[in-house]
Amino acid sequence: MVIASVFTFLTDHWDDLLRGQVLWTLKLFAAAFAIAVLIAVPLGLWLGHIHRGAFLAINISNVGRALPSLAVIAIGVTIFGLGFFNVMVALVILAVPVILTNTYVGVDGVDRDLTEAARGMGMKGFQTLLRLELPLALPLLFAGMRTAALYIMATTPLAAITGAPGGLGDTIVNQASYRFVGVVTAALLVSALAFAVDGLFALLQHYVTPRALRGRGGIEAKGSVLEAT
Repeated sequence: MVIASVFTFLTDHWDDLLRGQVLWTLKLFAAAFAIAVLIAVPLGLWLGHIHRGAFLAINISNVGRALPSLAVIAIGVTIFGLGFFNVMVALVILAVPVILTNTYVGVDGVDRDLTEAARGMGMKGFQTLLRLELPLALPLLFAGMRTAALYIMATTPLAAITGAPGGLGDTIVNQASYRFVGVVTAALLVSALAFAVDGLFALLQHYVTPRALRGRGGIEAKGSVLEAT
């Protein structure tokens, strides 16, 4: 009965849900994720390369995990007002810590003998980072990106609470208009998007992981540093 009702609601509101709210949700996800990557990855690469900033990376991660998204959004309302930008900032704050920590740990954990050998071959610092440290850190970096992407996608419905129109959260919080079946349908769509994002980054993580590291004992099995803590 519930499945039939969800299917009926989905077909009746196809344009509004899939062509409107889903696309808006994907735009919010893409904007927040791209900005988080642009902030966290270069900073994590640099700190890991110079083998400094462990205190900074770990504490940023702890603070980021401790801050509730709703609290960040509420604070952002007083600064940026209601809407898309406010929620995007909150999602960036949520995603940066996990990407930063994994990037830092991935680069910092590269065998020092390998980096010394690279320098002995005449590689400069930047060359060592790009040609040695970054490739070896990619599996752990993508593990952090995978976790951050899942966090962002699962949190996008909070946009509706701030008054930002257009996302699936509109249907979830507006039970009076869409009734229970609408709330369930929108929640299922958010879950489907989250699983799709997680699956995509799982594949990317698999393909950037060297074969020797794949499997139960490899980096893929460890996942995100934050997930293990």
